[in-house]
Amino acid sequence: MPFLTHNKQPRIHYDIIDGDPAKPWLVFLHEGLGCTAMWKDFPQRLCAATGCRGLLYDRLGYGLSDALQQTRAPDYLHRYALDELPSILVALLPQQAYILIGHSDGGSIALLHAAQRAPLLRAIVTEAAHVFVEPVTLDGIRAADRAYADGKLKGLQKYHGDKTGQIFKAWSETWLAPAFADWNIEADLPRIACPALVMQGVDDQYGTPAQVDAIVAGIAGSAGGHLGTARPAMLAGCGHSPHQEQPQAVLELMRDFVLEQVAATAA
Repeated sequence: MPFLTHNKQPRIHYDIIDGDPAKPWLVFLHEGLGCTAMWKDFPQRLCAATGCRGLLYDRLGYGLSDALQQTRAPDYLHRYALDELPSILVALLPQQAYILIGHSDGGSIALLHAAQRAPLLRAIVTEAAHVFVEPVTLDGIRAADRAYADGKLKGLQKYHGDKTGQIFKAWSETWLAPAFADWNIEADLPRIACPALVMQGVDDQYGTPAQVDAIVAGIAGSAGGHLGTARPAMLAGCGHSPHQEQPQAVLELMRDFVLEQVAATAA
């Protein structure tokens, strides 16, 4: 079971999926209560469909990685995007091209990372990403908070072990805190210069189509003469986890998008 350790820093668990070394890596960024194992077999299926290698990892505090070392701050998504993710890429994929596949919090992390215009980043795919706080988001988190208090989310302990309470409260209390109400990363979007596939379920209980609209419009307004391109995809009959609720449709959309970027990279 592989772990990334560096200078006595907390351990980060990761998994590698084999594929064609001539193609970009697919780097999977899990949701706000997720982890590597909670992707199930979707990463393996997408890598098989595209021929790409895959990297999955548990962010600090999640899954098999070590627990959070300090109280989570309102800029926690920036820290995962701008500190942790780059360090993992340098350690595990040095000088390798990659495409980010991010779900929920992972999608927001992908956007923040892409806004830095990392030279080896070829494209991003987001599922149910947030760029600002909506009332429906807070309603969904309050409902999850009640369900957790009632013992209805015990299944999370299978994945996070004795860190479950810590990571759940870090997620819910951060989003519900008054200091987080004004969190907004729309100003970062115009700096994104790579292609993006922006996906969301029509029935997402944590966000409205306004999230997709804002992401697409923001990337289309890319500054500095580098025009980003963003393709929206709203999925009917689907909530917050498209790759679990509509796996075949999502697989096909992502496969086609990734293969387009692979072809463009090879040209």
